[in-house]
Amino acid sequence: MKKKLLIIEDDENTRELLLMEFVDSGYEVLAVKSAFIGIEAFKENNIDLVLLDMKLPGMDGFEAIEKIMVIDKGLPVIIHSAYGHFRDNYLSWKATDYVVKSGNLDPLKESVRKHLNRN
Repeated sequence: MKKKLLIIEDDENTRELLLMEFVDSGYEVLAVKSAFIGIEAFKENNIDLVLLDMKLPGMDGFEAIEKIMVIDKGLPVIIHSAYGHFRDNYLSWKATDYVVKSGNLDPLKESVRKHLNRN
């Protein structure tokens, strides 16, 4: 059975790129543009891992992590942000991993693989 990823990313180009990369890697993927939509998708689907941007319209990534952890504190959540300084915020420490965005998706794909295989 395919593992199901939820990508919460407001940038359309990044969201589409991640969607294609992870579908091509054999995952089932839901990709949404806001944390509000992401939380609802999370509640309605059996998600195995969340990829989460931090700078999002409305509800930011920190609030989204808190809401996700209330529902399932054991779920792997990987922060995928262009901003490394969010690591300094203690709320980001709830995430399973923190991968800074770059043109090389290998570190992100490796993190997803590692955290899905630990269960």
